[in-house]
Amino acid sequence: MNTRLAIGGFCLSVLSIVGCGQNTSDKRLEEASKKMEEAGKKMEEAAKEGGAAMGEAMKKMGEAIGAATGKKVTPVDLRELKALLPEVLPGMKRTRAEGERAAAMGLNISKAEGEYQKAGSSVHISLMDMGTLSGMAAMATVGWAMAEIDKETETGYEKTSTYQGYKSHEKYSRKSQDGEVTVLVDRFVVEVRGNNLPMEGIMAALGTVDLSKLAAMKGKGVEQ
Repeated sequence: MNTRLAIGGFCLSVLSIVGCGQNTSDKRLEEASKKMEEAGKKMEEAAKEGGAAMGEAMKKMGEAIGAATGKKVTPVDLRELKALLPEVLPGMKRTRAEGERAAAMGLNISKAEGEYQKAGSSVHISLMDMGTLSGMAAMATVGWAMAEIDKETETGYEKTSTYQGYKSHEKYSRKSQDGEVTVLVDRFVVEVRGNNLPMEGIMAALGTVDLSKLAAMKGKGVEQ
């Protein structure tokens, strides 16, 4: 896929989902569409030029997405997300915990990650605040969230489902005993990956994350 198709597909998915899923006026969608088109062109040009031009183009894209959703969102402080990482998991100690704030496609995000280990097995937990991309707009950026998946093979499975009322995605290999589960909690993405563990162990790790506290933060930092 070339740069133009990738950028165009991203813009169209966000605009279409926002338009269908929210009370968005035709005028605002039209204005957002124009801004995204302009930002997309700038990103194409910046991709060829490189350097500082890309940073400015990504900033414009973020502004365009903000216009589409009608919101400006400051992500939750990384330290607040980090505080939601469990200190221990069943039979596992936390060996690393860190957080960061970064920019992607002109959007500010914050993230916290924790590593947990015991002899021969490990778990990685990630909590990410996608900021402006919330609700249906967030679903547009997470491929599985807009699909129904149910696959089963001799060595593993993949499926979409719900967890505590939130859209979720599971993938597991029985052969390697590696798997992951991801849950979309409005603008927050919770991901748990396990190595050399049964899927029950990975789900148990997910159960130690308080999703209700994340959900309570969905209005934090939001400017209409």
